[in-house]
Amino acid sequence: MHLNPYGADVVNFAADLANHPPASADELADRCRTAGLVLERPVGPSDLDRTLAVVDAWRRIVDTTDERAKAELLNEMLARSAAYPRLTDHAHGWHLHYRDDLQPLGAVLFALISVGTAMHLVGRGMDRLGRCAADGCEMIFADTSRTARRRYCSQPCANRDAVRRHRARRSAPAT
Repeated sequence: MHLNPYGADVVNFAADLANHPPASADELADRCRTAGLVLERPVGPSDLDRTLAVVDAWRRIVDTTDERAKAELLNEMLARSAAYPRLTDHAHGWHLHYRDDLQPLGAVLFALISVGTAMHLVGRGMDRLGRCAADGCEMIFADTSRTARRRYCSQPCANRDAVRRHRARRSAPAT
């Protein structure tokens, strides 16, 4: 089975970029390679600028609670980023691209994040992107769980919040 490259990996990568924005074009290129992206062109400062703008737009989608408003924001991104689907075999065997060939990395990430987010939300649910529920944590996560009940960005945040709630119950006066 070949997994959809526009699915969970893309939204998790978008969350990582949102939570830890790259500081340079070289860092962006390294993180893309680590994520498994094939870089077709050199990565420059304009790619970093475009990527940071895409991530900012993506954060607005994450933070929007109204489904219709979320869909409108995402449809705007899709209209500006994606091209007609096409088959390509440049790196991992035959697969679909929702972008034109030989685009700069900023444009590639724009299309990947837009289409990947759309597929994630329609496939898993419009509420499957969020911010960590732990007090003081603002990290973004993509809920790819089977139960659709993820509330924390990481297990350490979930554990800290559980300890906090436990201590609060223990220190509460008995009734």
